Amino acid sequence: MKGSLIILAFFSAGVLGGVFNIFPDWILNEDLTSYTLYALMFLVGISIGSDKGTFYILKKMKLKVLLVPGVVITGSLAGTALISVFIPSIRPNEAMAVGAGFGYYSLSSIIISELHSQELGVIALLSNILREITTLLAVPLMIKYFGKLAGIASGGATAMDTTLPVIVKFTGKEFGIISVFSGIILTAIVPILVTLLLELF
Repeated sequence: MKGSLIILAFFSAGVLGGVFNIFPDWILNEDLTSYTLYALMFLVGISIGSDKGTFYILKKMKLKVLLVPGVVITGSLAGTALISVFIPSIRPNEAMAVGAGFGYYSLSSIIISELHSQELGVIALLSNILREITTLLAVPLMIKYFGKLAGIASGGATAMDTTLPVIVKFTGKEFGIISVFSGIILTAIVPILVTLLLELF
């Protein structure tokens, strides 16, 4: 949760700085956002590619483990599409793009801000931070009422890092492997899925 609060603090500082116009003009350059996105994508690629455990897990687990991230993707997109029905100002593909962040607030919010608008990017940032915080706080209840995979599904992309300790604590180490695998798949698919939802619809 500490990491989420730090991100939220920086975001709040940025909002206040923008409102009171205390930043120099060069920091408001739109190209800076693009370069930041490129750098972040590069680092995400390095993180996934350099983790040798990723490929070991893929070899050891059976194909049915693919159902876990598959269900998370389906549920997140279906849920956000349904919510968009009650929010006329947000189209279904825009809502699904927010949901396709799967808790990966830093990357998804930047992509959405770049491809769509700052407003939708802020919605993505806040909703995905809330997803992570909810997972950190509510995993015991989720597991109790919905089963041991519920925490992994709720964590989304964060199930491989920030929410992994609490998931393992309440489900056991055997579910930790599934959690890491699901998180890796979701992390890798975030930029692809978000881009497709905003560019093709």
